Amino acid sequence: MGMVGGGRNAFIGAVHRMAAWLDGKIDLVAGAFSSDPEKSKLSGADFHLAPERVYSDYQTMATSEAKLPKGERIDFVSIVTPNHAHFPVAKVFLEAGFNVVCDKPMTFNLDEAIQLRDLVRKTGKVFALTHNYTGYPMVKEAREMVRRGDLGRILKVVAEYPQGWLLDAIDAEGQKQASWRTDPSKAGASSCIGDIGTHAENLGRYISGLEIDELCADFTTFVQGRRLEDDGNLLVRYKGGARGILYASQVSAGEENDINARVYGTKASIEWHQERPDDLIVKYPDAPRRIFRRGNGYVSETAKRFTRLPSGHPEAFIEAFANIYAEAARAIAAEVQGKPIPGDVDFPTVDDGVMGMAFIATAVKSANEGSVWTKLVI
Repeated sequence: MGMVGGGRNAFIGAVHRMAAWLDGKIDLVAGAFSSDPEKSKLSGADFHLAPERVYSDYQTMATSEAKLPKGERIDFVSIVTPNHAHFPVAKVFLEAGFNVVCDKPMTFNLDEAIQLRDLVRKTGKVFALTHNYTGYPMVKEAREMVRRGDLGRILKVVAEYPQGWLLDAIDAEGQKQASWRTDPSKAGASSCIGDIGTHAENLGRYISGLEIDELCADFTTFVQGRRLEDDGNLLVRYKGGARGILYASQVSAGEENDINARVYGTKASIEWHQERPDDLIVKYPDAPRRIFRRGNGYVSETAKRFTRLPSGHPEAFIEAFANIYAEAARAIAAEVQGKPIPGDVDFPTVDDGVMGMAFIATAVKSANEGSVWTKLVI
């Protein structure tokens, strides 16, 4: 694996590296870790890489790695930069013949996402998008319940992602992670919905299997002087008739990272919270509610496949992230060896990335036009 971005003091870069390393199937061997060549060099030393495999920029990295023999060059690149760099980096590496793992949201805007989807299809390379919350075993159990019909016909989907870390103007004070997320030149047309609302949309869609038909979005910027919204509230109409509510906020005081989803059907409903990831609550109209727990023999074979530890030994954020990498590694290994990609690989793809960018674009349009109902069109 090679990495672009994610150098010293980068939170998400460290998460990607830990996730990639967890199962012992992926080695980090090269990178362009910063737009500052000296910082990239120092980061490479931190990771004990050969100096000649630490590059000053991603263009040089793609060109140089492509010249190496097949058994020596990287098999894929992991892109962990701010949003505005995702597309140009992915494009360069795909065109150079490399598979790609990319952080979300996939691109800066919808036009770039469509171009990237077309390029992935043209090259035939593997493209994995790290919507990591789909990696949790009990999220997969929830999806299996929906697929089996345990909930009946789906009537309503509620997805939430409340945080409170931007309640104060830390972006204006230069806090790195906050500054680029609220800068439209780096984050794109949205901050809150683009950064965490896309996770909520993806989680609800992954579990329910439903796609948005139209939505009505209300954006608010509560912190004075901030250039993008820090709170979003959406009503959703799904294809097929189900209804939904999506709430994402970066200014909800006291909230940490409680992305959660509730899916209501005609027979039962399910509820999952990322801050209590081992539990999946199942509720019935005529019976006591039940709590399914990760690691037990009664869960589906799918949930078991994504579980590493016995019940009672908590698995969480890094393990869920690692499940995305492990599945991407299965597909990439097949692609590198010229074999068919296994049909049961389970990771977010370039199509999920396009859907996420279409969701952002539609929400921004609805909010800008006075919170009107707006069709989601790709």
